[in-house]
Amino acid sequence: MPNASDRILSLRGMKNILIIILFTLSLQSAHSQIEQDKVLHFLGGNLYGLVGAGVANEISDGDRTWTFIGAVGGSLLIGLAKESIDQKQYGGWSNEDLLATVLGGATVGVTIDIFKKKKQRKREQLYKDAIKSADLRFQKKFPIETKEINSLLVLGMSSSVLEK
Repeated sequence: MPNASDRILSLRGMKNILIIILFTLSLQSAHSQIEQDKVLHFLGGNLYGLVGAGVANEISDGDRTWTFIGAVGGSLLIGLAKESIDQKQYGGWSNEDLLATVLGGATVGVTIDIFKKKKQRKREQLYKDAIKSADLRFQKKFPIETKEINSLLVLGMSSSVLEK
């Protein structure tokens, strides 16, 4: 029988699913109002934001802030490069295209942050559950006064085994 915390978690999950469905349906009507070019810039920002987030995540050893900055920075760099190419070839710089590209990177950064938090909370809960179930009374401490490490001690066996 599910307890109260399980019911609360399932209600939160249903609420999140409902929000995602409503957001997706609102995007369907908004898509027809957005130029196709802006959609491509947004998707390009997603792609290069993902690359930037991955690089920043590796460099910063998983720091959430730098991962987000990497996502936005990656999309900003590719957006600036694309708009400078457009300026040279077509004579037209578009701040709206640049904004769409950067928003694509920011979306990736926020999404990565949300999933990292969820994974971190799950890890912390697993750790707490493991600590609760561990019986700490039977932990043995390695003898400090022993200078030479006996292989039997490492295996947790008594040295009296050798005497018999």
